[in-house]
Amino acid sequence: MLVLVVDSSTPAVTAALVEVSADGVTPRAQRCTVDARAHGELLAPQVDAVLADLDARPRDLTAIVAGLGPGPFTGLRVGLVTAATMGQVLGIPTYGVCSLDGIGHPAAAGEPVLAASDARRREVYWAVYDGAGQRIAGPNVDAPAVAAERARDLAVTVAVGDGAHRYADVLGLPLRAEPRYPDPTVLAALAAERIRAQAPGEPLTPLYLRRPDAVAATGHKPVLP
Repeated sequence: MLVLVVDSSTPAVTAALVEVSADGVTPRAQRCTVDARAHGELLAPQVDAVLADLDARPRDLTAIVAGLGPGPFTGLRVGLVTAATMGQVLGIPTYGVCSLDGIGHPAAAGEPVLAASDARRREVYWAVYDGAGQRIAGPNVDAPAVAAERARDLAVTVAVGDGAHRYADVLGLPLRAEPRYPDPTVLAALAAERIRAQAPGEPLTPLYLRRPDAVAATGHKPVLP
C-alpha cells in the first residue's frame, strides 16, 4: 500500500512516500526543506516531486498520514489542509499522528527521552517518551525551564529535537543528534496498524496548544474628524 506522509509542524516541510505491508513500513521517496517561512510554497511541489520519483499518480495512494503538531498555526495548517483536501478528493482515508512522536519515538532506546520543537516566543513544544518510545507526558507548550523541570521529574536522561538543540543550555540534558525534525517513516509506522486494517479516516484535528498570534480587531478606528 502506497501512503503519502506530510508534516509541516516545524520549519522542516516534509513530504514522503512509504510502502506499508504486513512486514513493516519501507521509505520510498522523500523531500524535506527547512524553511520556517515557506510551508505554503514548498509542500505541494514536494508532494508532486515524491510522486514523480516513483512514477506514481495521486490515484495510486492508499492513504495519507499527516503530522498533527503541535506547531505554529500558520505552518501547521498547511500540511493538514493539504492532507485533508487530497483525502477528500481522492476518496482515501487520512490518519493523524502527533508530530512529536516522530521525534521522540525513534530516539527512545531503553531510557526516557524529552522531545522538543521550537514554539517561538522563547517556548518549546515538548513531550516525554519512556524507554519503549511510548509518550508518557505531553504534548505541552512551556518555557524550556518548565519542560526541563518536568523532564527531571520523569527521570529523563536525554533530549532530542530542534527545540532541544536550541535550548540545550536551559534543558541541561545530553542531546541526540537525530531526528531533529519529525521522521515521516516513523509517522507512517505509528499509523500502520490503522492503515493495514483499512480503518475509517479520521478528522485531522491540529494540536495548536495555544491561540494564534493574529487576533481580530476589537474596535473600529474612526475615519472622520
